[in-house]
Amino acid sequence: MSGYGLTPLAKADIFEIWSYIARDSVEAADRVEQAIYDACALLAKAPWSAHVRQDVTNRPLRFWTLVRYPNYIIVYLPEEKPLRVVAILHGKEHPQRFAESSVTFSRRVHRDVTLRNR
Repeated sequence: MSGYGLTPLAKADIFEIWSYIARDSVEAADRVEQAIYDACALLAKAPWSAHVRQDVTNRPLRFWTLVRYPNYIIVYLPEEKPLRVVAILHGKEHPQRFAESSVTFSRRVHRDVTLRNR
């Protein structure tokens, strides 16, 4: 069993990211996808490593920017066992943008967070 789980939203995000990059290069898409999975595994071992973004949300979410591919941000719940990856954001969806409209961000992740907390 892995130390993390992906929500349906996170799985869809990874698929969308892979599909977009694969239009130009399947190999590059594979590298980015693997970097996302590697970062998730790392975060599962050290869940408090990422940043809280109170300017974005008051939910107990953490935000981790991929070192090698800084356009991608992993959003996750650190207290969940296994670690629960809620979404993978692209630079176009940078959290700072959501600070201006927290309703947009809430809609993006609310469903998975709410379902898990029931």
